[in-house]
Amino acid sequence: MNVGPTALIADDEPLLREALRRQLAIVWPELEIVAEARNGREAVRLFDERRPDVCFLDVHMPGLSGVDAAKHIGRRAHLVFVTAYDHYAVQAFAQGALDYLLKPVEETRLGETVSRLRERLQSSRPAINTEQLLRQLSEQLAVLQGGGRNEVLRWIRAQAGKTVRLIGIDDVDYLRSDAKYTIVAWRDAGKPAEAVVRATLKELLPQLDAEQFAQVHRSVVVNLRAISHVKRHDNETAEIHLRGRDDVLPVSRNYLHLFRQM
Repeated sequence: MNVGPTALIADDEPLLREALRRQLAIVWPELEIVAEARNGREAVRLFDERRPDVCFLDVHMPGLSGVDAAKHIGRRAHLVFVTAYDHYAVQAFAQGALDYLLKPVEETRLGETVSRLRERLQSSRPAINTEQLLRQLSEQLAVLQGGGRNEVLRWIRAQAGKTVRLIGIDDVDYLRSDAKYTIVAWRDAGKPAEAVVRATLKELLPQLDAEQFAQVHRSVVVNLRAISHVKRHDNETAEIHLRGRDDVLPVSRNYLHLFRQM
């Protein structure tokens, strides 16, 4: 019979759940993953059934967010949020009351989190009242999903091969949707480069400066400062040509009005 610590992993992306499971097996081999959830509602149900000691919750999940699931769990488990966005961590996480991991999860950071969790598990239950902190996170999440913007994104954390890069927003030429991820086309020391962000274009768009970035197609957002010229077509569409890049971006008729004067 297992007498070691137990955990639940909740993420709507199967590959990310599996990756975190593998990493935990390396840095915390005595931890038993007793449940994996595909969304917030499933996380709540599985928590009530299995009562794990630790919950790794993706912030963005369909139906019920990781923050909402955490409100249900409350102080009955130690909470670790997994997110692609640093701004969720500004207040609550910085105080050390709640822990978080940034995607893609780095082994060093995970090891630090595991060390803190091991110490906290020495007490019978989490001693910190997380209600106010979770409320703050929930408000931030509501602003993002509602299209509001408290803070303009200044850099993007993205993955190029096995390297995680911090890309200045001014270096980004455009962003292109790729399923649940986003391709970021940017300038690396002035040279065209691409990287992958583990977030959807819909999630990133509200964080971008509307005076600098514009959506020109359902799958493309462009940095207006990177545009060389726009070529209009007879079928009420257009194409964007960029300075110093061979890429040609489509402009659908729904967004053609942005370039009436060009």
